[in-house]
Amino acid sequence: MSVAPLGRRLAALVVDWVLVELIVAAVTRHSIFSGTQDAHYFSTMYWTLLVFGLEVWLLTAISGITVGKRLLGIRVIRTNGSRPGFGWALLRTVLLFFVVPPLLSDRDLRGLHDRATDTIVVRM
Repeated sequence: MSVAPLGRRLAALVVDWVLVELIVAAVTRHSIFSGTQDAHYFSTMYWTLLVFGLEVWLLTAISGITVGKRLLGIRVIRTNGSRPGFGWALLRTVLLFFVVPPLLSDRDLRGLHDRATDTIVVRM
């Protein structure tokens, strides 16, 4: 398996975020195009963060594949080839929310969040 390029990983993250945003906006009845003028704006943003974190954590822990990763043909695995598991996936997700660790990568294209959790994003 080869390492997934940064562009593909970023696109998968955007797909996951947009999907969660659309689902949460539909549940909270927030109009995405109204911006901060909508009374449900802030509750939608908070719920989006929570649901996004849960989606990434659970799907990464169970299968290594989120919806966005599946659509772009990539997955997260441990360096020994196994699935990440709940503990490592939780740490990886928390570090993902800090934004900087995923942007800093080594020569193997592994972000700091991947190095800290002994994972790597590969093509399927």
